[in-house]
Amino acid sequence: MDIRKIKKLIELLEESSLSEIEIVEGKESVRLSRGGVIASPGLAQTTIPADVQAAAWSAPAPAPATPPAAPLLEEAQEESIPEGELVRAPMVGTFYDSPSPETEAFVSLGQQVSAGETMCIIEAMKMFNQIEAEVSGTVVAILVENGQPVEFDQSLFVIR
Repeated sequence: MDIRKIKKLIELLEESSLSEIEIVEGKESVRLSRGGVIASPGLAQTTIPADVQAAAWSAPAPAPATPPAAPLLEEAQEESIPEGELVRAPMVGTFYDSPSPETEAFVSLGQQVSAGETMCIIEAMKMFNQIEAEVSGTVVAILVENGQPVEFDQSLFVIR
């Protein structure tokens, strides 16, 4: 983070009624708060003039752990899926139903598909991976929306 940005943040803090502000840019972060003494690893304690305190650079705090999905919710979702063969996501990524925004979707509800036919694309790490039907049949359900992030083994389509 640029020192000019930090100085500008200090000015904004002084002009506002805020008592503390924290900014995170990538892996860098800075926290500013009014008054007091700071103590930072590797630095001596320093009293900051102009009644503004700047904390040392630090890595952002780790994100809180997310609780596992409730089994009841998963069971309710599975019950609403029609009978048939599931086409599942083989990777984590972003689901796209067409090769570009200007073109039609690879498949639509009620469409007949044959084994090996491309059903969608999953973008993972800037790589576009075609997902093909493993069985022939009719698409009876499309379970995700265009542009939606998908998880490994998430159900995408139902073919009957």
